[in-house]
Amino acid sequence: MIETVFALLLIVNNEIVEHRIQPTLSDCLKGKRLAMRERKSTDRVIFQCIKSQAELEKTIDGTWTIKKLILQ
Repeated sequence: MIETVFALLLIVNNEIVEHRIQPTLSDCLKGKRLAMRERKSTDRVIFQCIKSQAELEKTIDGTWTIKKLILQ
């Protein structure tokens, strides 16, 4: 299923390592702030919130996860 979602991205060396669905942009920005506080200043990671189309799949426990981001 393809939907428009807010996603919190973890980017390391210009590659998306992890992506998580967030219910709202506000929740995404809050998660980004928390993640930025907990990282070390020497870490070379970037956290970014985006609104994008994504291919979603339903997990066994009934939640939705991002299978593939559709970046345009």
